[in-house]
Amino acid sequence: MAVDASASAPKSDTERLHELGYAQELGRKMQGFSNMAVSFSIICILAGCLTTFYLVLYAGGGPAVVWGWPLVTVMSLFVAMSMGEVCSAYPTAGGLYYWSAKLAKKNAPLWSWTTGWFNLIGQIAITASVDFALANFIGGFLSLVSDYEPTKYSILFIYAVMLLIHGVLNSLGIRLIALINDISVWWQLAGVAVFLVVLVLLPDEHASAEYVFTTFQNNTGWSGPMSGIYVFFIGCLLAQYTITGFDASAHMTEETENAAVAGPKGMVTAVWLSGIAGYILLLALFFAIPAGYDTLTAAGSLITAPLPIIVDSIGAGGAKLLIGIACVAQFFCGNACLTANSRMLYAFSRDGAVPGHKLWHRINPRTRTPTNSIWFCAAAAFIAGLFSLRDAGGFPATFFAIVSIGVVGLYVAYVIPVFLRLRQGEAFERGPWHLGRWSYLVGWIAVVWVVFISIYFMLPQFSPITWASFNYAPVAFGLLLLFVYGYWLLSARKWFKGPQVMGTPEELAALEAELEAVIAGTAPASEFTAMEDEMERRPDER
Repeated sequence: MAVDASASAPKSDTERLHELGYAQELGRKMQGFSNMAVSFSIICILAGCLTTFYLVLYAGGGPAVVWGWPLVTVMSLFVAMSMGEVCSAYPTAGGLYYWSAKLAKKNAPLWSWTTGWFNLIGQIAITASVDFALANFIGGFLSLVSDYEPTKYSILFIYAVMLLIHGVLNSLGIRLIALINDISVWWQLAGVAVFLVVLVLLPDEHASAEYVFTTFQNNTGWSGPMSGIYVFFIGCLLAQYTITGFDASAHMTEETENAAVAGPKGMVTAVWLSGIAGYILLLALFFAIPAGYDTLTAAGSLITAPLPIIVDSIGAGGAKLLIGIACVAQFFCGNACLTANSRMLYAFSRDGAVPGHKLWHRINPRTRTPTNSIWFCAAAAFIAGLFSLRDAGGFPATFFAIVSIGVVGLYVAYVIPVFLRLRQGEAFERGPWHLGRWSYLVGWIAVVWVVFISIYFMLPQFSPITWASFNYAPVAFGLLLLFVYGYWLLSARKWFKGPQVMGTPEELAALEAELEAVIAGTAPASEFTAMEDEMERRPDER
C-alpha cells in the first residue's frame, strides 16, 4: 500500500492552527517520536495483553492469539490510517469531533457533538480501566513479595494513589510528559524482550506447537455448530481492547512540531509496532504454559490471570521480575491515558460543549498545560472506580463495564469522521499525509470492521448468562446513548454550533504574545485570562 508521507507542511504549525480557528496556547515542544510514544504508551501491550489475558483462556486459547491477533492488528491499522488522513488535514487537539464538524455535509453540530462525547467518555473509561487494572497488578505483585492480601478497599486505595501521581506528573509540563512517554516506548520493548528471554529459558517444559497453534479451547459454555467461530471472536476482544487509544497522537498535535505529518505517522506507527511486540509477548506466554495445566485456574483470576501461569512456569522469583516490569509499563500507560484524556476535554471545553467549560479549557500559563482538565479527568476516573466496592464474589464487574464503555465509545468516535470523509469523496482536501488512491478501500474496510466489532462486543460472552457473567456492554452503550442524545435534545441543540473561532489571526497572535509575556514574567497571568474571557464572549461560528 502506497502512503504519501513525504510532503512537508506548506505552512507553519501555528499558522495552520490559526486557520483552524485556535491560538497556540499549549506548548509545542514534542517531536514526532514523542507524539507516537503517547499512543504507543496508551496501547501498552504489557497492560492490555496481560489484564485481559483471561479472555483467550476462556475463548479460543492459542488459536485466538495466533490467528486473531494479526487479524485485529491489520484491521486496527486500517482504522488508524484512515484516521491519519483526516488528522493530517485538521491537526487540532480536538481531533475527532472537530473532524466530524468539518466533514459533515448536513447536521454538522450533531455529528460533532456525538463524536466528541463518545470520544471523551470513552477516554475517561479507558483511563479508569487502565489504572484500575494497574492497581490490581500492583496488588498481585505485593502479594508475591510480602504477606499482603488484596482487598477491594486496598485496591481502591492503590487506584487513588496512582491517579493522584498521574495528575501531578501531567501538571508539571509537556517536556516531562514527552520524556516519560519516550522512556515508556523503550521500557515496553525491552520489557517484551525480557518476557521472551525469561519465558523461553526458565521453564522446565514448554507447551507444544500443536497446543499453541491448533488446540482450540472453549470454556465459555457455548456449544453448537457455529460456536467455534463465535467463541474465536470473543477471544479476539483481547486484541481489540489492547489496540485502543491511538487517537492520542491526534489530540497531541497542538503540542507537536510538523503536526500534519507527525500526528498521522504517530497513530499508524504505534499500531503496527504494538502489533508486532504484542504478538511476541502473547506467544511467549502461551508457550510457557506447562503441559496439562488447567487454564481455568488462571482464567479464574481474571484481571491478574497471567500471574498464576508465570509463577507455575518459572517460580515466584522470576514472576516478581516480570510482574514488576509489567506494573511499571502499566503505570506509564495510565499516565499517557490521562494526558490524552485531558487534551480532549480541554479542546471540547474550548468549544463550549462541556458543562463548566470555562474552567476546563483554562491552561496554566507557566506550564502551558490544561491543569484543570487534568484533575477533572483524574477525578472522573476515580468516581468510576468507586463502583468496584459494589462488586461481589471477587468478580470485577465494574472493570468489565468500564472496558465496555471505553472500547465502544472510542471506536464509534473513530469511525464517524472516517465515514464522513468517505462521503465527501474528492471534495475532501487532503493534508500532506494521505493514502492516495487507497483512501476508499482502506476507509470502507475500517468502517465495516468497526461496525462489526461494535455489534459483536454487545453479544453475550459466557453461558449460562448470570449476573456475574453478563456482558454489560449493551447496558453501558445504552446509557451512553441516553446521555449523549438526551443532553442534545433537552439542551445542547439550542446552543452547540460545533467548533468555534477563538478570534481573528491578529487577536490570536495578541493572545499568544500575552501568554509569552506571562511565561517571561513581564505580565500577570490575570491579563492573559482576561483576554481569553473577552475572546470567548464573542466567538464567530465556524
